[in-house]
Amino acid sequence: MKIKEMREKDADALLKELRELQKAHFSLRMQHATQQLNNTSQLRRTQRDIARVRTVLGQKAAVK
Repeated sequence: MKIKEMREKDADALLKELRELQKAHFSLRMQHATQQLNNTSQLRRTQRDIARVRTVLGQKAAVK
C-alpha cells in the first residue's frame, strides 16, 4: 500500500491494517523459521509496511 493511500484512511482503518500486517509478518517469520518461505523479501516488505502505518498513525496523532 502506498503512503498516499494510508494518509487518506482514518485511524481505525490504519489500526486494523496494522494488526493484519503484524499477523502476516508473524506468519512469514514462522515460515522462514521452518524454512518454508521461498521469497524472503516478503519479510522486509511487511516490516516496512508496518513502519509506514505506524508513522502515519503518529503523524495523525500529532496533528490532533
